[in-house]
Amino acid sequence: MKFSELWLREWVDPAIDSAALVEQITMSGLEVSGVEPVAGRFTGVVVGQVVECRLHPNVDKLRVTKVDIGGERWINIVCGAPNCRAGLRVAVATIGALLAGDKIKAAKLRGEPSEGMLCSFAELGIAGDHDGIIELPADAPIGQDIRDYLQLEDNTIDISVTPNRADCLGLLGIARDVAVRNRMPLVQPVIKTVAPVIGDTLPICVDAADACPRYLGRVVKNIDVSASTPLWMKEKLRRCGLRSVDAVVDITNFVLLELGQPIHAFDRDRIEGGIVVRYAEQDEALTLLDGSDVTLSPDTLVIADHGKALAIAGIFGGAASGISLTTRDVVLECAFFQPLAITGRARRYGLHTDASHRYERGVDPALQPRAMERASALLVAICGGQPGPVIDVTSATALAPPAAITLRRKMLDRLIGHVISDQDVSDILSRLGCQVSRTEDGWQVLAPSWRFDIAIEEDLIEEVARVYGYDAIPNVPVRAELVMPLHREATLPLSRVKMLLVDRGYQEAITYSFVDPKTQTLLHPQQAALVLPSPISQDMSAMRLSLWTGLLGAVVYNQNRQQQRIRLFESGLRFVPDSSADLGIRQDLMLAGVIAGPRFDEHWDQARQPVDFYDAKGDLEAILELTGKLDNIEFRAQRHPALHPGQSAAIYLNNEGIGFIGVIHPELEAKLNLNGRTLVFELLWEKVAERKVPEANNISRFPANRRDIAVVVADDVAAADIIAECKKVGANQLVGVNLFDVYRGSGVAEGFKSMAISLILQDTARTLEEEEIAATVTKCVVALKQRFQASLRD
Repeated sequence: MKFSELWLREWVDPAIDSAALVEQITMSGLEVSGVEPVAGRFTGVVVGQVVECRLHPNVDKLRVTKVDIGGERWINIVCGAPNCRAGLRVAVATIGALLAGDKIKAAKLRGEPSEGMLCSFAELGIAGDHDGIIELPADAPIGQDIRDYLQLEDNTIDISVTPNRADCLGLLGIARDVAVRNRMPLVQPVIKTVAPVIGDTLPICVDAADACPRYLGRVVKNIDVSASTPLWMKEKLRRCGLRSVDAVVDITNFVLLELGQPIHAFDRDRIEGGIVVRYAEQDEALTLLDGSDVTLSPDTLVIADHGKALAIAGIFGGAASGISLTTRDVVLECAFFQPLAITGRARRYGLHTDASHRYERGVDPALQPRAMERASALLVAICGGQPGPVIDVTSATALAPPAAITLRRKMLDRLIGHVISDQDVSDILSRLGCQVSRTEDGWQVLAPSWRFDIAIEEDLIEEVARVYGYDAIPNVPVRAELVMPLHREATLPLSRVKMLLVDRGYQEAITYSFVDPKTQTLLHPQQAALVLPSPISQDMSAMRLSLWTGLLGAVVYNQNRQQQRIRLFESGLRFVPDSSADLGIRQDLMLAGVIAGPRFDEHWDQARQPVDFYDAKGDLEAILELTGKLDNIEFRAQRHPALHPGQSAAIYLNNEGIGFIGVIHPELEAKLNLNGRTLVFELLWEKVAERKVPEANNISRFPANRRDIAVVVADDVAAADIIAECKKVGANQLVGVNLFDVYRGSGVAEGFKSMAISLILQDTARTLEEEEIAATVTKCVVALKQRFQASLRD
């Protein structure tokens, strides 16, 4: 938010310079992001009055003027501004004046002497879209320095207001903080009640009292919409970053900046019957003030009359009820809308307004009567008119009462780490506007209506520390009790797995939990997702069902930037709709990875080979090896809509599915714009986070014996099943089983394959005899024949 330093000093004027004030505001929690002077550096410009104005005898577009600059002195100035005329009070740069580093000198323009220059705002370094020379009020004192008259020794201060400090989205809130910090009174403008002079009212019906607990309206008749906005108001708006539009809009913007309360004005003659605050009907249409058309959702709060919607409540006005040049009677609206009734609606319709910015964060629910009187007084003073009585529709039960909070001395000292005296604490809370009473062990505090962010004890402690001054709290070394944390050796740290993947060439990625629903539907077509009601954007509107969606997006992003060899992993939550879970959503911690491109980095001694299923499977088995449960893992052929049916598998641990691995389906590769074969895997982390604790075993002192067998089995028999069967019948003497060759071709019938398996036999107590070795090998062959109809290859 931008504001004028001089405007702030009208409310509270501490005896410090601009730099100290800026530092103080920042230390109060309102970070200052910029400070700029409101005008350029210039000298020698005074207020003057055009006494005579005639056309230049030699040039049609120039005018020759005589200008009174005070001291019974008139000077001749040639001017080309179209708005130059006799009687106008202007800004005059006299001879010797410096404008943007240029010195004004006497000159002749087409034969006519010119002893100065009539200035525009741009020539004084004042930003804006003004045309022509400056037109000053008729009571501007002739001869006065323009810097003094316009109070240009001023700065525009730009602050970043955090979402919890919506009270500082108006000058009132900022001034309160400065006054509290400097122990000074707050000098607020006198806002008198505007007495009604007519009895005209308007029926107001609030059908959505929970969303709009307070709605104020007021009819003002016979205003002059063509009235000019006073220069002082234009300047304050400009210095706060707003341009002047017309008197009515300028007044509502002025109150918005001053008090932080949005105000809206309707054309009374365009309202049918009365005002109704309600939710929109399904697909109800509304044309906005900027001419755009929107189709409203049923959860959008609207201001309507008895026939149509007039505005999106708290966000944007409608064209059908907008102020025009023919408007004579207006209805002023000043309301309190609950933040949750406004949050996300503006973004849904592609809008962001000063009003929505404030209503989404919250406004003071007690401020509306005061803001209405302020706007009424300014409107009558500038545009004239006859105000009617204020119509106040308030639902007291829907207005939240001020928060009553207990502040304990013990908690205050513990969190701040410094003892602030009881008197100082009470004084700080009182200056913040809280109602404070002492208790036996602390304070009982009632938060002010404008500090709706103060709700719990920690909020009060934060306020005490902030106002006391972080720089006033001494730097004392922290004293902490070091306690050895509980560490279960059986728990496998996720960080250990991450380091393993990094060692294998992976890089960790962090992607959004919000994903594109279209992409997610391609990967999980049969699974419903949680769709956000108010997403950041349409392509981030669904909660992810797996980590693959984000990781594949990262692969595409990197491939589009000439990255060929990609290895990424991520750990994070997935969000699965589940009626049996809390809040109807189950959150599972997942570990996922993706690889694409060549198997190795480019090297002169290695052939370029693309990654395949076994590269991803090897990395996954390395992870599972850390758990000590690799022998209990099975890779079963199982279809997944996102994976190639012949190159994918479900991962089972003790017959429980814990994840998937495979190649992305070729059709999806094209739809996702993937460049080449891409492999993914994903595991439920909680299923593998428990590892077997290593146990010490004696190493056999006796030699191991290897025997190789080649068995012929059907093509659909998995190697893992062959190995598992051998281990099952080999008992304790079979210490190793390994598949080292698979052959299809001459000598092996079609539809069959030959699998070469090594069997390692060893005993811990003695050297095995040849008869024992042969018997164990025979048991394996017989078991394979019985279960898989395997035969020894000749």
